[in-house]
Amino acid sequence: MAEPAPVHAADDVPDSIAARLAAVRRTIAEAARAAGRDPASVELVAVGKTYGAENMIEAIRGGQRVFGENRVQEAAAKWPDLKARWPDIRLHLIGPLQTNKVKDVIGLVDVLQTLDRESLAVALVKARDKGARLPALLLQVNTGREPQKAGVAPEAVDAFLVRCRDEWSLPVSGLMCIPPADEPPALHFALLREIARRNGLERLSMGMSGDYPTAIRFGATMVRVGSAIFGARSAPPA
Repeated sequence: MAEPAPVHAADDVPDSIAARLAAVRRTIAEAARAAGRDPASVELVAVGKTYGAENMIEAIRGGQRVFGENRVQEAAAKWPDLKARWPDIRLHLIGPLQTNKVKDVIGLVDVLQTLDRESLAVALVKARDKGARLPALLLQVNTGREPQKAGVAPEAVDAFLVRCRDEWSLPVSGLMCIPPADEPPALHFALLREIARRNGLERLSMGMSGDYPTAIRFGATMVRVGSAIFGARSAPPA
């Protein structure tokens, strides 16, 4: 049986955030069905990096309830008021977290996708032992072994997960990756899927605006989409 043709994001980009959001949802559904999956098995994380609260509100009014931020400072400035207005919003931190910022994300983010080192695991344990309720945790994997990127090296993931579970009692529920920009993402998505399979993890955060249909084909349960929803980014805040 021939493999189905790959699904690509639409070339005709609508003008409004609500229209782009609807187009992304349609592409997710098409990619999931092409892969023989239920579209409901893929969660869209709308990435708000550099976009203002007014942009988030337009997406919220379009029905979006799951968002991601790269920077703790930006998340703290933008989301407490929005979450107070819309209590069903879930916020993911998808950028690196410094250990001294752990206290700032407790109670603000619902999912931390970037657990990547022992010092951060220990800081989370200390916060939990003081009574904090930790967010759900994903382990970030540096599938391309890029020195400038955060993440656990692929060959070190299994041992780190054992420590998370047995030594620190941290309930890691899935994996996240950001493939190198100059390599085919499918290779990295397949690697992440295999690491998750052998460790019994069900959640896979992979795929961004340029490659999320491919990520869905390789089993992504979360895709992180920003510019395809909100438009071209401005320069990041200083």
